[in-house]
Amino acid sequence: MNPAWIIQTADFLAAFLFIYGLKRMSSPVTARSGIHVAGYGMLLATLAGFLYVFGISPAAAPHLTMNLGLAVGALLVGVAWAWRGGKTVPLTAMPQMVALYNGMGGGAAGAIAAVELLGGKADNAIHLTVTLVGAVIGSVSFSGSLIAWAKLDGRINKPWRIRGQVVLNSIVLLAALAVGLAVAVGVAGVPTHVLIGLFFGIALLYGVMLTMPIGGADMPVVISLYNALTGLAVGLDGFVLGNAALMIAGMVVGSAGTLLTLLMARAMNRSVSNVLFSHFGDVSLESTGEIKGRMKPVEASDAAVTMRYAGKVIIVPGYGLAAAQAQQKLYEFVKTLQAAGVEVKFAIHPVAGRMPGHMDVLLAEAGVPYDLIFELEDVNDEFSGTDVALVIGANDVVNPAARTDKTSPIYGMPILNVDQAHQVYVIKRGQGKGYAGVENELFFADNTNMVYGDAREVLVKMIQAVKELGEGSESAA
Repeated sequence: MNPAWIIQTADFLAAFLFIYGLKRMSSPVTARSGIHVAGYGMLLATLAGFLYVFGISPAAAPHLTMNLGLAVGALLVGVAWAWRGGKTVPLTAMPQMVALYNGMGGGAAGAIAAVELLGGKADNAIHLTVTLVGAVIGSVSFSGSLIAWAKLDGRINKPWRIRGQVVLNSIVLLAALAVGLAVAVGVAGVPTHVLIGLFFGIALLYGVMLTMPIGGADMPVVISLYNALTGLAVGLDGFVLGNAALMIAGMVVGSAGTLLTLLMARAMNRSVSNVLFSHFGDVSLESTGEIKGRMKPVEASDAAVTMRYAGKVIIVPGYGLAAAQAQQKLYEFVKTLQAAGVEVKFAIHPVAGRMPGHMDVLLAEAGVPYDLIFELEDVNDEFSGTDVALVIGANDVVNPAARTDKTSPIYGMPILNVDQAHQVYVIKRGQGKGYAGVENELFFADNTNMVYGDAREVLVKMIQAVKELGEGSESAA
């Protein structure tokens, strides 16, 4: 049987599995199976790639054994690392893992482009141009994703900003493009491999400089953007290599990542350029308006009793829930309320957490039924008729200043209308500000009480209070 025919058939099936898997990922109910389907497609495409050895020319045959050994060794190392990471990483570190793996994809795309350039395989203008563009995009995604990982992991705690930074970054990008042009046309007296090395070095530097100024509040958008760039780079490399599976997978990932990036930016009422080039969260941008009122602390047991006798409760999870690893206790608390006849719903803001879908994944891990989870546009009108809203570790996404304070950096951002509930309880470790660096007007509102402490410990107390209340009722009966 012709190996080329087998490879083409495998690529077609892999592409179908990629697209079908992505379709199933669009719903929380089928997302898990969608990931498995797309994974089978990737496995098929990877195994089919080894069939290319049958097309190796006799001149390259002496290096075949070594190259196969390197390929198999790299595959085993990657599988072992990914398997261990997938099994052991906590959900609090999931954004870091996503950023890191996405960076690896960009780096792989850049490496393929480097091999093509160093080997002189891009032998016509179109292939050479596509290879250089893919190299730039893959390199930027690689280094930018590594910086995003370092920020999310707490290894880089503050944005790095200097005067004229946008201009400086533009100069670095233009320098990368200029050196890329030099690679394409050649420069007398300068070895090609030196130009290629300089080209990749400047492209990697641009990824670092582009990401360093971006604040933590924008990380969900940044992760999504670099995911789109990685997909685009992979698609371009697929074109250069003539690999249909790579082209289709890259286009699917690139288009999905681009759409998600635009949706995330829209959820913050900002453009992608504003995310990349503004100083969101800079102290100099803070609102100067005075907030009236005061924060009013309350005991966890008192808040729990109020929710026990409420008719309807809406819960708003945030990163603080993930940091405390309290999702299991939260669902246990929800079940105690439901057993008492309380209607409970979850309200999810698109940029809650540190990556797209972070809160959905968190609640799914705890076993929360999908029919209890609602997106902002589906639940926002219900807050005005809600007895109690419980906010756990969320900040900017529930700040009424986004609607009322034109001097606030988050003004115009769609928020969850938590302040419209009859009573609001906020579980929070302390009085710190959110990623945007502004005070939350909700915390000072007349209908809001603060429940200070670690979310997991607070929820344990709430569960105990509701159970004791039920036991007391049974004793009285």
